[in-house]
Amino acid sequence: MSNADRIIRMKTVLARTGLSRSTLYRKIAEGSFPRQVPISIHGTGWHESAVNRWIANPAAYHEERVE
Repeated sequence: MSNADRIIRMKTVLARTGLSRSTLYRKIAEGSFPRQVPISIHGTGWHESAVNRWIANPAAYHEERVE
């Protein structure tokens, strides 16, 4: 796993993006922020590379939906 693909937790995501927790969850529901990945039974995180893509261009980011 490369550095850019490491898993980062909520506290780090909020600090790096400047979003509030409620805004983050709203954006996830809209598909305009990367979804969490499960890392344990009760824990989730985000791929750092996905968060970095969002930070680079938040207005253009749109999660690809698999249907």
